Amino acid sequence: MGTVGTLKSAGVRAGDEVVVPAYGNAEVAQAVVQLGAVPVFADVDADSYCLDPAAVADVVTSRTAAVVAIHRFGRRADAGWIREIGQRHGLLVLVEDEPEARSEGVERRRALATYLDGRLNGVGTPAPAAGHTYEQYVVRVPGNGRPDRDAFAHALRAKGVACRVPVRAPVYRMPGLRRDVFLPQTERAVDETLALPLDGNVSRRELQKMVSACNALGGLLQPAF
Repeated sequence: MGTVGTLKSAGVRAGDEVVVPAYGNAEVAQAVVQLGAVPVFADVDADSYCLDPAAVADVVTSRTAAVVAIHRFGRRADAGWIREIGQRHGLLVLVEDEPEARSEGVERRRALATYLDGRLNGVGTPAPAAGHTYEQYVVRVPGNGRPDRDAFAHALRAKGVACRVPVRAPVYRMPGLRRDVFLPQTERAVDETLALPLDGNVSRRELQKMVSACNALGGLLQPAF
C-alpha cells in the first residue's frame, strides 16, 4: 500500500501533523505532504540513526496524528518505545524497512562487519545491536565534521575504496520540505558518516586494503578543541 495509502486509510487528513525522521528517506516526508498533512521532523539516536523516542515525545502536539519510523542501514528502530509513545497519545505508528533492505546474504554481511569491527581504528565503527543486518556499514570519520569527512572519503577513493556519503542533507533542508529547525544529532550524522563497501562479493584482500587505508588516514584527523 505504501506510506501514503497507509496514512490515508488510517484517517490522516489535511492539516494533521505526522512525525517523521529528519535523517534520510525524504520520500516519507513527501508522502505526508501529498496528503496535505504536515511533516514534523524529529532527531535521531546517535548510535542507530533511527528516530530517537525522546525526540519524538518532544515534538508530539494535539495535532499529531501519526509517527513514521524507518529502520536505518539494517539497524532496527526502537519500535517498542515509539509505539508506547503512540499509545500514550493515541497515535498511529508505522515502522518500516528502508526500500533497499535485502533479506539475502545477511550472515555474510554480519561476518564482514565483525571483521571490520575488530580491525578498524581510524574511524568510529557501528554500535553493535541485536538483529543488525548491515545493509550499509556506516562509520563516523574523526575530525571536524563535513570538511574532514569529505577529505577522508576523497583519499579513500584515491586508494581504490569505493566509499560513499549515505545521507547528504537533513530532510528539513531539502526543496519543498524546508523547516526552520536544527537537530544536532541529525546534523552530526550528515556531516560525519561514511558508508564503506560491504558487498557480499568483497574479498578478504579488499577488506584488508580498506582497513589499512582507514587506519592510516584516521590517525591524521583529530577533533579540534
